[in-house]
Amino acid sequence: MKSFITALQFLTRIHICTQQDLTAEDFGRSTKFFPLVGVILGTIYMLAAWGLIAVFGWANLVTTLLIILPVMLTGGLMLDGFMDTVDGVFSGRDRERVLEIMKDSRVGSFGVIALACLLLINWTALRDVKLMLIMTALFVMPIIGRMAMVMAIACFPYARKEGMGKIFADMADKKTLLLAIAVTLAFVVPWGQAAVAALVVGLCFAWLVGRWLTSQLGGLTGDTYGAIETLTETVVLLVFWVTSWIPGGLHILWK
Repeated sequence: MKSFITALQFLTRIHICTQQDLTAEDFGRSTKFFPLVGVILGTIYMLAAWGLIAVFGWANLVTTLLIILPVMLTGGLMLDGFMDTVDGVFSGRDRERVLEIMKDSRVGSFGVIALACLLLINWTALRDVKLMLIMTALFVMPIIGRMAMVMAIACFPYARKEGMGKIFADMADKKTLLLAIAVTLAFVVPWGQAAVAALVVGLCFAWLVGRWLTSQLGGLTGDTYGAIETLTETVVLLVFWVTSWIPGGLHILWK
């Protein structure tokens, strides 16, 4: 329970209790509960969508509020990592300078532009998902995103000698990965073929991004964990967009 609460309060703005004297090991042990935090967030997103749609219908404002809601509930933690990663990786500098840029708390123009584009893609994709799939998409999106982050933490080396992300990387063992996979499958698979397709495509995408970033940086960092999670959520929405509007979309994805 302590590890789950640690994960919940680290990844979100949901505050249950005050945790004092947390150690690096406490944070590391919380990694296996990241997808379960996604379940909590997905439930909130789904209930919010149900309530807003019931009152206002599937209006543009409702879509906007549903895009803003994850930012509010997570404090923009993953988006910050995404922006820092874009600033560093696309700066055209050598590896050491890239890592320095990513560590800088200031946000550069590349990061801001990339975030604006990403949110616009998310808004458009969610807006075009068929109404019957909206709840499913919003529920599984944060679960798959956080599973992708656990996979990145467990399967790729850490790029720095020290850092917050190294705490998670050092303690993410096979048991951590298997438990995260079990939770993810238990909560995603029952939602049907579109959800399973989103899981497969999302994790494959996350793996490829992790490999590419590792080739560029010699490993991953806390910022790249956030970038992978954020981008995977967008891919999940795009999968649901494909299944909604492209004839035979689900068949194309499986093929």
